[in-house]
Amino acid sequence: MKDLAKFAKDKGVKYFMISYTDLFGGQRAKLVPAQAIKEMQSEGAGFAGFATWLDMTPAYPDMLAVPDPETVIQLPWKPEVAWVAANCMMEGEEVAQAPRNVLRRLVAEAASEGLHVKTGIEAEFFLLTPEGTEISDPADTAEKPCYDQQAVMRRYDVISEICDYMLDLGWGPYQNDHEDANGQFEMNWEFADALVTADRHSFFKFMVKSVAEKHGLRATFMPKPIEGLTGNGCHAHISVWDAKGKKNVFATEKGSGSTGELGLSEQGAQFLGGIMKHATAMAAITNPTVNSYKRINAPRTTSGATWAPNSVTWTGNNRTHMVRVPGPGRFELRLPDGATNPYLLQAVIIAAGLSGVRTKADPGMRHDIDMYAEGHTVTDAPKLPLNLLDAIRAFDADAGLKEMLGAEFSASFIKMKHQEWHSYVSHFSSWERDNTLDI
Repeated sequence: MKDLAKFAKDKGVKYFMISYTDLFGGQRAKLVPAQAIKEMQSEGAGFAGFATWLDMTPAYPDMLAVPDPETVIQLPWKPEVAWVAANCMMEGEEVAQAPRNVLRRLVAEAASEGLHVKTGIEAEFFLLTPEGTEISDPADTAEKPCYDQQAVMRRYDVISEICDYMLDLGWGPYQNDHEDANGQFEMNWEFADALVTADRHSFFKFMVKSVAEKHGLRATFMPKPIEGLTGNGCHAHISVWDAKGKKNVFATEKGSGSTGELGLSEQGAQFLGGIMKHATAMAAITNPTVNSYKRINAPRTTSGATWAPNSVTWTGNNRTHMVRVPGPGRFELRLPDGATNPYLLQAVIIAAGLSGVRTKADPGMRHDIDMYAEGHTVTDAPKLPLNLLDAIRAFDADAGLKEMLGAEFSASFIKMKHQEWHSYVSHFSSWERDNTLDI
């Protein structure tokens, strides 16, 4: 275990950001001077849980965020500060609803069955003006802007700075591009253990926003920040390895059957079966905001496609489905969006997949069609929720998934999300006035 006090002395760190992520994906931190980090490493930094998006009241005792020293990252853009992910504790017990604790428990549960889940994510984001109302590059107007080399080079300073930092951190970034919407970008780094990916995903969002602000811009991972343009996805690439993390147990020689001929093992097919079985309930976590359903149920965008699913279907190397199997030993879940909580995303993937392995779930029929053009011909596939309320209800109805994620977490999540929905529907919108004032 790393000694954070020694780390500070060796690296010239003056302050630590002890950080945790709440139920809504908000990143919360305390700035702790290096002189005090020794006590914080053993005791944790104190927080009032009610003051963040956690299901608590002001009467609750202090919640202590105990830093995990293995996650410490010296901020590349401000080296005198180091960020460290924390595990939330209260009166000597782990806070069951805290997202990182939910994931850690599921990682351990999968490991107890010899399964080592590895994932990579594709976190898309927009670079907007500081007000957040429009894209920051007025010259980025192409009808099909994906991979636009002029547009990506006009934001070279921002993109290269972030990529340089990931290189220095050893994340193995391997490509950066302008995405399918005007003002939208994606940066990819190597896959890793699910908890490592979640920590890096969390830090990546913080880093992108910080670097954008440094350049006078505003970065957003909001699912659908600009009407008519493709939304921000957060596709997850999933594989499962043996207990030592050396052999991909999803991979097999290409055989027979709808999954085997794509190079997916029987266990891989069962894991996929769990994802398919629980997909509509998973949406509450993979697509957790009101705005999320402007992406997965969107009309045709200016580029010609939404690049988001609206049905629970899977396929081979075809991007119009919820899941694609692009090659042997892994599959891509295309459902999640940029609002997903980095820790809960990984947790729900493991929960659904592990459930599938235990029950030997069948992923169902493979559809090798263009779902955007021919999706109406698939009449037996469940539809994804139309809105956040439908997603919450689907999650609440899935007793098996709730049990896998933990009863206390699930109850708190449902309660808080219902409150969010009620806040939304009680909001008086300009649409109401525009469309019903004269009725």
